[in-house]
Amino acid sequence: MKLAALQLSTLPMSEAKLDYYFRICEQKGVELILLSEYALNSFFKELESMPILMIKEQTNHKIKVLKDLCKKYNLTVVAPIVLIKNKKLLKATAKFTPKSVHYYNQQFLINFKHWNEERFFDNPIETYVPQTFMLNKIRFGIISGFEAHFDIAWMEAMKKNVDVVLMPSSSTFDSSLRWQELLKTRAFLNSMYILRANRVGTYTQKEVSWNFYGHSKLVNPFGEIELSSGHKEEILLCNIDKDEVNRAKKLWGWRRDLSKRDMI
Repeated sequence: MKLAALQLSTLPMSEAKLDYYFRICEQKGVELILLSEYALNSFFKELESMPILMIKEQTNHKIKVLKDLCKKYNLTVVAPIVLIKNKKLLKATAKFTPKSVHYYNQQFLINFKHWNEERFFDNPIETYVPQTFMLNKIRFGIISGFEAHFDIAWMEAMKKNVDVVLMPSSSTFDSSLRWQELLKTRAFLNSMYILRANRVGTYTQKEVSWNFYGHSKLVNPFGEIELSSGHKEEILLCNIDKDEVNRAKKLWGWRRDLSKRDMI
């Protein structure tokens, strides 16, 4: 099955750029596209000072664009998005198909002093529920970049027998090598693919530049990086193979050993 990771900065209101990339994906036989964080909406630090009506307009327009393009090119798209419900802001991930849209609330939010999404958004604190769906007999799970730091996300993904984790992120500063090792380790220990789409571009605040470095990656179930992108706007086209997932499960047996202890 062919997938694509599209690493972007915030998209303009025009649909031209997405139409260009989606057309390429259709031509290449891609069935699912993953967008990086804060591609449909402005970056978080910009949202903090935006009127809620402006955020709502941005969101509604991008939802319409994605619905139309998925129908036009017969694609499934997974993309982070900011939802507005009853004047409350929710950080979510949307799954667009040619026929429907489903939304999943992010369940762990960044709460650092310089980047506090937990305080800004109104996501409810609930029991962690894995965000999964089936496409062509492959089970996908959605784990955001920040959620990737928590063991429960991976344990639940194993319980749901996920084959491929889709990971939108907006990582910056000097974290690229750390992320590379994290992805390799999680893919290997969980016997699953990880496709990460990381943001690009720059945000400047008080003479400090937040450089989003891209480096989107496909990591296979053996913990090996199969493909990696550069640091600018780019589309990463890749293939996944369910047989590779099954081969890793059989060879290493991590999931089998856990199941003996009633943990999955």
